[in-house]
Amino acid sequence: MSCYNHKKTILHIDSCVRRDSRTERLAQALLKELDGEVIQLRLEDMAFEPSDEAFLNKRDQLIEAGAFDHEMFDLARQFAEAEVIVISAPYWDLSFPASLKQYVEKICVNGVTFEYTPEGIPQGLCKAQRLYYVMTAGGDYAPEEYGYGYIQALARGYFGITDFRLIKATGLDIIGADAEKILQDCIEHEILERDV
Repeated sequence: MSCYNHKKTILHIDSCVRRDSRTERLAQALLKELDGEVIQLRLEDMAFEPSDEAFLNKRDQLIEAGAFDHEMFDLARQFAEAEVIVISAPYWDLSFPASLKQYVEKICVNGVTFEYTPEGIPQGLCKAQRLYYVMTAGGDYAPEEYGYGYIQALARGYFGITDFRLIKATGLDIIGADAEKILQDCIEHEILERDV
């Protein structure tokens, strides 16, 4: 296959809970503007194994053995191989839905998405250089460090992803707000008018 025919692999990690999610609406508008093959992960439909002691012991044994082809690491391998990452995550209670944290716990695998240097510094192993974080919030108080900032720090510090784009629409549920206009303005100015 010619390299000119290569389509980027775009991994869409959808942590939205509601089927009519406003966050997901923004994410879909973004995905229409990106060129590539989209792999959709709807976290709400996934059953995550608890990260209890038995799980951690098994994971450590598999990592020690270098058995990274084990199904336990399927999500981590998929994340590491994706060329573009899109995360859609509504802002709830100063953070994001719990399913996204569960997902993060499954993809943080030493030897797949990152490795440690001899000095103990994490070094990214992921192909993606760009990550989009799409969010909405009912209010205007949505400090980035509790949602987007956490994912950004993790991606930069562990996964080696260096280019971040935040797409957000806030204040949607404030009394008197025109939520539809806010969403449309976000799509127009943050997605359609920018080089995504």
